[in-house]
Amino acid sequence: MISIIIPTLNNFNYLKICLESLKKNSVFDNEIIVHVNQANKNEGADETIEYLKKKKIKHTFSKKNLGMCTAVNHASKLITFDYILYAHDDMYFLPDWDLELKKELSILGSNLFFLSGTLIGKGEYINFNCGETYQNFNEKKLLDNYKDLNHYDFQGTYFAPHLIHKEIWNKVSGFSEEFNPGFGSDPDLNFKLWNEGVRYFKGCNNFKVYHFGSISMRKNKNLITNNGHKIFLRKWGITIKFFKKFYLKTGDKFNGPLKNPKINLFFLLELLKCKLKLLGTIFQK
Repeated sequence: MISIIIPTLNNFNYLKICLESLKKNSVFDNEIIVHVNQANKNEGADETIEYLKKKKIKHTFSKKNLGMCTAVNHASKLITFDYILYAHDDMYFLPDWDLELKKELSILGSNLFFLSGTLIGKGEYINFNCGETYQNFNEKKLLDNYKDLNHYDFQGTYFAPHLIHKEIWNKVSGFSEEFNPGFGSDPDLNFKLWNEGVRYFKGCNNFKVYHFGSISMRKNKNLITNNGHKIFLRKWGITIKFFKKFYLKTGDKFNGPLKNPKINLFFLLELLKCKLKLLGTIFQK
């Protein structure tokens, strides 16, 4: 039903938890594709490649860290299903997650959608700590309580895990690789989807995922990061904050497809601030 793409970098213990949760808690026979990045000649593959081969999980590999955007784009070339789910390697998928997505898809009449999950974890949408590392992860506590942990369906989602149709993914050419290693790539993808006519951006309360939020490709302190906010501003002429507020209505309760932003004085004043920030980047090195 779904092609699940997971980029990973020196993160085997978390990736293993993620993959085992997908095996144990999925209803359908989904496809998993992992891209294994190697940070340098001595790191990256560790036990990951051997494990993926043993479990017969599709994977791609690079001898250097390509960054999240390029890694996901590489892995996406192997997909065989119509729906693409992008996930982090430090996520645990709760039971029936894919059944909940199927229910969501059954009420949609087109491929113009963007669906994402509701994160559980310390400091996440649902603040419920079942462990901050793989060493102290309390799976039993999570499974005993997750059904009673609820947020609400919300507008303007752009975080992983998120699901889009392959046709739309191909139209926008996946993630924009100028955002490597990944900061700012999620709202950029959403803005590209917006320009293709997508207005159905829904965070699904019943699609629950536990997120360690610790070690991932984009949060590794040893990696060079990018200024995603500046790249987004220079590319689109507005800030990520402006896009989330006036376009995606991020965080509002979900009440159907979004509409084009209402042009009023407040909108124009905030837009002017964006243009002044954009002008300021011209004089920055």
